[in-house]
Order: sequence, then structure tokens, then C-alpha cells
Amino acid sequence: MRHRSTTREAGFSLMEMVVAMALGTIVLGAAVQIYIQGLNATMTVSQRAELQQDFRAASNMLTKDLSLAGAGLGQGAAIQLPTSSSLPKIGCDQTNTCYINSTYETYPVQGSTPFLYGLMPGYNKGPTLLAAQGPTDVITVAYTDSTFYLDCYNASVASATSVTFILPSSTSTNCTAPGTTTPQNVNDGAVGLSAGDLIWFSFQNGSQVVAEVTGAVTSTTTGGVTTYTVPFAATDPLNMNQPSTSPKSLSTVATGTAGYANRLQVVTYYLDNSVSPARLMRQVSGHSPIPVAENTVFMKFSYNLFNTNTTTVAIGCTNPGASSDGCSGASAGMLPNQVTQINIANMAMDSSLQSSQYGQGNGYQRMDLQTSVSARNLTYVNNFSN
Repeated sequence: MRHRSTTREAGFSLMEMVVAMALGTIVLGAAVQIYIQGLNATMTVSQRAELQQDFRAASNMLTKDLSLAGAGLGQGAAIQLPTSSSLPKIGCDQTNTCYINSTYETYPVQGSTPFLYGLMPGYNKGPTLLAAQGPTDVITVAYTDSTFYLDCYNASVASATSVTFILPSSTSTNCTAPGTTTPQNVNDGAVGLSAGDLIWFSFQNGSQVVAEVTGAVTSTTTGGVTTYTVPFAATDPLNMNQPSTSPKSLSTVATGTAGYANRLQVVTYYLDNSVSPARLMRQVSGHSPIPVAENTVFMKFSYNLFNTNTTTVAIGCTNPGASSDGCSGASAGMLPNQVTQINIANMAMDSSLQSSQYGQGNGYQRMDLQTSVSARNLTYVNNFSN
């Protein structure tokens, strides 16, 4: 006969299980919350570091170009450009696509004559990204290319649409780039001329002309002397190579006229809102623009000017030269070559679009730049301080 045990085995009561599950849930929830906070903190730090790196790279490039404004052009330079019913353009490339607010800008004019200056402001010429902030600005600077010694060559007008370059039989050591023993070739694959380059000619008869390269450079060698032929065809994208009826165009210079030349770097910064988020773009002469930084959400400039004739200053002018210049008309009638300092009133960049994770609503991070750059090549004297 089998006996049934009357001893009860120990276990949890329903209340004990409920309490244990509640405590476990609290502990697990706290652990998950700490984990999410750790991820968010890691993302915040990573985004901040990435934002700072991108912002530093963009601001360094921008301020470097601004500081070079007018380098090699001479004090107070104002280079007259061809004049016709269609003025020379800023902001287009060799595909005939124009990018500044989906169009192009023209050079500043005196009367009806366009001029190239070391600095060319573009007040309210950029796109509007936020209605409350209004239009963004564009800025263009020009300086000679110090990395390619084109001025070591003798230039000669071969026709209305081409110029030849020949290296003199004897050249100075200043015509060799660092680390080289011979002058650079005009058609050098790395630094030589290419379609979209702007060339500033200074001829022996005293005339100066800016023209755009429109094709590949060709070369012929006879008796050990290499002749490079550079094309400057009409109807170029930047409208520099105009017909012979247009003053200051290459086609008005007589065949055989000799001189020398420099390559100009005409650098334009603008915001591109054709993509989202918007990005800061840099375009050089007639070449395709390249992005400098993404997530750029605002860009405005102001300028300090000095009138050498009246020894008066104009400080913080947003639209220099105009009657509505943002500085009580102090710069009205003044020209871009009287700018001595560029103020980056505000350049703002947001973090990436991934800044809000796990429904935490962390929002965006933002960095803003406000600084001033002295354009040392636009004035040889510190005319004023602010």
C-alpha cells in the first residue's frame, strides 16, 4: 500500500510573483533608459565633432579665399570687361548651366561698363532658405593664381579667338615651381590651362583683357621651341570672349600683339538649395562648382570701406555702394575696390538630419560663425580700425 506525502513544497505566491515582476520591470526599464541616454549622448558628441570638423573646414576655406581678395591685381584694381548687350557672367560652367539661385550674376558696373574687382559683394543674391531670415548673400573674390607661372611665357595674339604662348630662351628661377627644375607646361595635366579658366592679359600696347579658355591647349615643337595655342572661342559660357565690336574683348586686339598673362581665380561662394538640406558651394571661374559643406542654412556679409579722397569710413555696410547700404548711407556711391574688410555677419550650419533618435526629440545642433577678414591686398595701409 502506497503512502501519499503530506509535506508541501515551497513556492511563490501570486502576490510575490507580481511584486517580483514589477521590480524586474522597473530595473529593466531603468537599464533601457540608461542605454538610450548613452546612445543619445554618443550621437550628440559624434554629431558635435562632425559638425565642428565640417564647419572648421568650410570656414577655413572661405576665410582663406577672402583674405586673398585682390592678390596680384594691384592696389585699387578695377579691370574693365567687355561691354555688349549681354554682360559677362558669374556662376556658370562649361555645360552652360548657371547655379547662383538657379541663374547667374553679372559683374559690378560703372555706368554701363562692367568691371572686375578683387572683391564683388552679392547682397541678397542667394536663395531664401527661411522666409523669416530673408535672402542669403553671395560673395565673389578674384586673385591671380600663384601656383601656375603663366606670366613666365610670352603671349601673342594669333587670331581673334586664339593666343600662343612661347617660353623665352632664358627664364629666371622664379619660373620653376617648388620641387621642379623646368617651368610648367601650359598644357600640364595637373596645373595647366583648361576650359573654364579666366586669363588676364597685359599687352605691350597698354591694353588689358580678360578672356575665357574654351577648349584644350594644343602644342607644336619646332627647332626645340614649343608653341602652345590656347583657344578663346566666341559665345563662351561666361560671355568674356565677345565680338570685335565689344570694347575690351580679345577680338579687338590686333593679331601679333604681344604681352604676358596671368590666370585669374574668380571664386564665388553661394548656398545651393536645389538639394535638401542646402549646402555651401565654391565655384572657380567657369568650372563646375563643388560642395564645401552640407547643412549650411544661412550666410550674410557686411563690409567696411574707406574713401581715400574724403578720408571717410563706412562700417558694417551690407550693400556697399547703394543708398540702402545698411549703414545709414555712409557708403553710397563707393566702389568695391574701396572695401578694406569683409565681415562674415552670420554663417550658420546645422547638424545632420539624424539628430533626433528613438523619439527623444533632441532637435538639431547649430554652429554660427561671425568674424572679420582684412583683405590685405585691397589696401596697403590699415586706414582705420573698428
